[in-house]
Amino acid sequence: MGQALYRTYRARSLDEVIGQDPIVATLKQALKQQRVSHAYLFTGPRGVGKTSVARIFAHAINELPYTDDAPHIDIIEIDAASNRRIDEIRELRDKVHIAPAAARYKVYIIDEVHMLTREAFNALLKTLEEPPAHAIFILATTDASKLPDTIISRTQRFHFRPAAVSDITRLLKQVAGAENISVNDEALTLLAAHSDGSFRDSLSLLDQVRSHASSVDVSAVQQLLGLPPMERINAVQAAISSGDMAGLITQLDGLYEHGVQATVIAALLGEEFRRALLKAPADGHEILPLLEKLVNVPASYDPSRFLEIVLLEAASQHVSAAGSGPEHPALPSPLTEETALDDAAKLAKDTPLPKPAKQVKKVSNDEEIWAALLDSLKREHNTLYGVARMAHPRFPAEDTLELVFAFPFHHKKLNEQANRTLLSETVKGLTGRSWTIHCVLDAAATPPPPASSSKKNENEKEDSLTTINNIFKGAELLES
Repeated sequence: MGQALYRTYRARSLDEVIGQDPIVATLKQALKQQRVSHAYLFTGPRGVGKTSVARIFAHAINELPYTDDAPHIDIIEIDAASNRRIDEIRELRDKVHIAPAAARYKVYIIDEVHMLTREAFNALLKTLEEPPAHAIFILATTDASKLPDTIISRTQRFHFRPAAVSDITRLLKQVAGAENISVNDEALTLLAAHSDGSFRDSLSLLDQVRSHASSVDVSAVQQLLGLPPMERINAVQAAISSGDMAGLITQLDGLYEHGVQATVIAALLGEEFRRALLKAPADGHEILPLLEKLVNVPASYDPSRFLEIVLLEAASQHVSAAGSGPEHPALPSPLTEETALDDAAKLAKDTPLPKPAKQVKKVSNDEEIWAALLDSLKREHNTLYGVARMAHPRFPAEDTLELVFAFPFHHKKLNEQANRTLLSETVKGLTGRSWTIHCVLDAAATPPPPASSSKKNENEKEDSLTTINNIFKGAELLES
């Protein structure tokens, strides 16, 4: 069985460590002057060399050669994630007083030390306060905030920074050459940019992509990472800039159908708009609010719908400037003709926001606003309409709509961020003003009265049954 690239090309000496020059220089100087501390703390993100440097330094302290083949008897590694209880630390505390078997120092490397329990930290603290002369501790963690201050204060702390893209690219190029991997520079840069500053992650990605394709190019890396071609992201940008809402939705649906996640689209668009802001700082008033909303996409209740609303809102700001249609035609989609027709049919069937053509007629008084809102929801979002019609509308302040519900189910459903945002955008389209939506639960409230019998007919009864069925996702309705 072959060895993973990140293990094969792990640093074996301080001179081979990449991207941590200040730390390496300090440790080398400590070795040269023989001023080694009794405890060190290595912090930083994953895959940047903390454990590797700890092993190298432990061997260098004892003037031993370092290889992965056979761990030395006096260099003890402890995984705190698996040995986090007080019993394991008590055992360490009892054995630490035993002199080294063959080396000058007995070195304990405790990885992911933040996983220790509070009792285990207390037991370790006593050992760090009064360590035997022959014992040295190297603690490593990805989350220093979880360590007690009493532990941190008794160590020399070194913070490992995320690796620069240039450093990762250089390493990947060296490894690709040594392993005879056919890969171009653009693909290597893309791998480095999406490794989150981790050498280990970048080598794992290179290992994975070479198994996927004999010749590694940008297309292979994009497929591995789930990234769309940049021309698709550029097409989304073009639709926003030209106010082409229909084209924007078609492009988004095409990306979703190709398996691209909303969070990935938001991140790529964020990078493109950030570059645009650097080129044209004067457009900051328009770009900055959009960037802020794109950052919130991963944390939203429904990332796909939230992204769609955010981008449609941005595109709507360009509609008036564009006149009756887009100022420039939307960029052609790289989808096949068949898929494009399917997307267009899907768009015509279920557009997630009120159609621009139906937003022309503005309403003003409270009764008209509520009636128009329900009518719009009934046409475009029948399930949400079935919930909204159970609310008592109030207008406590200007451009503020308060919906009072008697039942927790309706209140919870409509109070979801995505649904409140949808309502707010719908009311904005009807009135031309931005609205704030509040949902209130009041058990004392009574449900809205049913429509008068003169207005009821068989079609309305059938429509009510359909609404109830939609709300409860097709559950069987039982008679009491």
